[in-house]
Amino acid sequence: MLELDVVPERSLGCEQWEFILGMHFSQAVAIIQSQVGIIKGVQVLYSDMNPLAADLVINLPQDGIRLIFDPVVQRLKIIEIYNVKLVKLKYCGLAFSSPEVVPSIEQIEHSFGATHPGVYDSEKQLFVLNFRGLSFCFPVESKFQPGYAHGLGSLQFPSGASPVVSRVSIYGGSDPAGGRAPPLPLCCYHNHLYAERVEVLRERLSTRGVRLHLFTEGSSRLLELRKHSLCREVMFGDTCQDVATALGAPSRVFYKAEDKMKIHSPNAHRRVASRHSDFFFNYFTLGMDILFDARTHAVKKFVLHTNFPGHYNFNMYHRCEFHLTLPPDVRHASENNKLIDVSPVPVMISAYTKWDAISEQLKPSERPVVLNRASSTNTTNPFGSTFCYGYQDIIFEVMPNSYIASLTLYTEERPNPDV
Repeated sequence: MLELDVVPERSLGCEQWEFILGMHFSQAVAIIQSQVGIIKGVQVLYSDMNPLAADLVINLPQDGIRLIFDPVVQRLKIIEIYNVKLVKLKYCGLAFSSPEVVPSIEQIEHSFGATHPGVYDSEKQLFVLNFRGLSFCFPVESKFQPGYAHGLGSLQFPSGASPVVSRVSIYGGSDPAGGRAPPLPLCCYHNHLYAERVEVLRERLSTRGVRLHLFTEGSSRLLELRKHSLCREVMFGDTCQDVATALGAPSRVFYKAEDKMKIHSPNAHRRVASRHSDFFFNYFTLGMDILFDARTHAVKKFVLHTNFPGHYNFNMYHRCEFHLTLPPDVRHASENNKLIDVSPVPVMISAYTKWDAISEQLKPSERPVVLNRASSTNTTNPFGSTFCYGYQDIIFEVMPNSYIASLTLYTEERPNPDV
């Protein structure tokens, strides 16, 4: 049985680890992975067809804990303990719910002090007792419903029949229902860079590079940690030293052992295998990969990831908040048997734009390349194939639900969407 400390408006955890409000989904997964054999039976719940409309949830049924993440920013917004019998809960070092301590109304009032009267939900027959950043739900039969002048305090129960907590919720602020995920806490920065916004820089129908609006942890004159913002640009042709200077060391360096998409290149059969291989700088917290040429060590490709659930690479990257503006394809309309140009507004593309909307305004390649990722140890991909559409020097990798899985920006050679 897990023994966990409840910190209102902040976290649920122990000395070894904490689920902290505002932490990224991948950080919570890393904690669970570090507790293999202790935390068991993990479930990830999301909407396949509309992943931005439903919360992203990690359910721990054997521990009675549910972690609820905002589907857009993918940060933790609510921690629920929905079965208090499966965990031992403490506040300020003292247990208020355990096999030895029953979490009754009196016990909660004793452990947490006075608060406002509870709110009764007649449909669910629940009383909710709210503290700032913390709520307790008590199932109450209708026969004990109060005259409700004084809320929870006016309830009268037979001796030993006081209701017991059925659910505990930890959240930010004072409103348990309306909470948004708080910003990433400083304690979760871990000396990494994070991207608030990534602008794709274009000139004359081609991509020049990307401008990254970043943040990381800094310190004030009093040596207190604080958020530090900065802006960096990475261009095609920059060397790996240039990139490392701008963005720091990558999370990982990956060498391309083989190119599975080269069959789509002209005269692929004439190419002689090179003794050198191109290599990626993987920046997981930026949601970006940068490919360098094996010979020149210069940037030749950017891959920007959206980290939607249901994709093969989900949870490897943070979502890249990219913004791309493209001029619309010139279209023609007829008026009095004469062709006239119709110039729509520029096409604004972000990590949340659906392919259906993009393809209505642009003229991408009609026949996509079907991409089915699989690892060398497991040749099955439970999420199925994605489709890669080319447009100018851009490749859109599209999921079956029409959301963009990744955006590949390339130069010089024919594109290669396999990463």
